[in-house]
Amino acid sequence: MSVEQLPLVSIIIPAKNEGENVRNTVTSALQSKTDYPFEIIVVDDGSTDQCCRLIAPKVDGNRVRLITTQGIGAAPARNLGAEHAKGDYLIFCDAHLYFENYWIDQLLQLIRSGVADAVSPGIASTEHPTYVGYGQTLNPRLGISWLRQQTLPTEVAILPGGCLAVSKNVFFDIGGFDRGFRVWGFEDIEISIKLWLFGYKCFVQPAVKVLHLFRKSHPYTVTNEHVYYNMLRMAYSHFNDSRILASKRLIVHSNPMAIDKEVLLHGALAQRIRYHARRKHDDDWFIQKFQIPF
Repeated sequence: MSVEQLPLVSIIIPAKNEGENVRNTVTSALQSKTDYPFEIIVVDDGSTDQCCRLIAPKVDGNRVRLITTQGIGAAPARNLGAEHAKGDYLIFCDAHLYFENYWIDQLLQLIRSGVADAVSPGIASTEHPTYVGYGQTLNPRLGISWLRQQTLPTEVAILPGGCLAVSKNVFFDIGGFDRGFRVWGFEDIEISIKLWLFGYKCFVQPAVKVLHLFRKSHPYTVTNEHVYYNMLRMAYSHFNDSRILASKRLIVHSNPMAIDKEVLLHGALAQRIRYHARRKHDDDWFIQKFQIPF
């Protein structure tokens, strides 16, 4: 199949105070081989370190585009990038990744063949490239646990948001990343659960490995309140009453009643009604399918 026959892919990279990482990620994407035409959209989400100025020589308005915001948060920044995307397929990438040749091709092969609707590669640390995680599941505290030793494309509960491929049609059909999330936290968990409950399939493609810089801290402020807010909003959107209550019990470093009040004030119940009206599976189905202890 010739390049002219292949659809355009939009690689969306949100960045905030990434230093040289964002330039390295863009350079790696541009240098990796692929048969697909692609564009790169960098969303500078209110950086104060001028990190995105480092990619200025690569910005040409066609192959690499730069969008700037005033700091809208990880989920809204991804949605904004998708709204500006020209491609039929979207790949959301962290701003601290390194790619191998034909990574795009092998991710999209699963989607275009109908095997999967959303796909992530194996992800390894830049410091330990042979130690690879192949998708994720959830533990009793709604934290993520990496899956190991996958050799074939496999269904997974959670796709790591650090590198996630999906068709634009599917992405907008589910409403994208949660539009009410704040700053950072639970973006990849929420969108994976939403994909499954809405009837879509999430797979890991172990034939692809992406190197990820795992940082010890965020280069911007993330509070417990931000993370708890997103977690509880996700619970109201997708979980039954008992699991919402269990989610509230996980709030130990902030005031649970205050977080709950804030979540309800900003439309969580209305979103819950919309989601439950159109989903094909409930959270019991999801929890049982992947044997999640929650």
